[in-house]
Amino acid sequence: MQLYIGNKNYSSWSMRPWVLMRQAGIAFDEVPLRISYDPASEFKRILSNVNPAGMVPVLVDDGFAVWDTLAIAEYLAEKFPDKHLWPADRQQRARARSLCAEMHSGFAALRSHFPMNIEASLPDVGAKVLDEQEAAKHNLSRIGQMWTEQLESSGGPMLFGPFGIVDAYFAPVCTRIKTYALPVSVPVKGYVDRVLALPAVQAWTQAALAEHDFLDFDEPYRTAPPV
Repeated sequence: MQLYIGNKNYSSWSMRPWVLMRQAGIAFDEVPLRISYDPASEFKRILSNVNPAGMVPVLVDDGFAVWDTLAIAEYLAEKFPDKHLWPADRQQRARARSLCAEMHSGFAALRSHFPMNIEASLPDVGAKVLDEQEAAKHNLSRIGQMWTEQLESSGGPMLFGPFGIVDAYFAPVCTRIKTYALPVSVPVKGYVDRVLALPAVQAWTQAALAEHDFLDFDEPYRTAPPV
């Protein structure tokens, strides 16, 4: 299988299936692409051959393309049932899917005001946004609520006990909480720390830090850092 991804420093969507597969021990070949919205770019040219949507991530399995993070997660769960990527209990599976779907379609303010940027440290931005943007504050509160409730229900260490799709789904949010020093409760901070310490997340983070590739359209709060 091949997984087409964008820049590790910025691409939260790419991070989800990469972390899921790496942490679960599912073998794949990584195809990294430098993100560009230019229709004539190499990014768009290569992707157009595998994904009509022209976006990352894309999983290609024996010539068959699956795009969108949730579709990829479901495909992997069906292809590798022994990996137990969803909870075994039916109701818990439904709850895990509900949390993923809420993340997938919601939290617009969090996405907009706190774009993933693993290399950066922006605590002042985090404080300013939460002071000025009620929607972002509400999004963060909802994240804390859902994680706290689920950790209390499962007993941890991950949201449904062992690592699974839902934890990979929220891994980019954990990086945002760190980048912007967002205030969270002790239980939520503990979960963030455990996710960031996962071997797959550590591997993604180290690769992101090594990129040194500044994309101005993904850097609303900074100019190019000095070389």
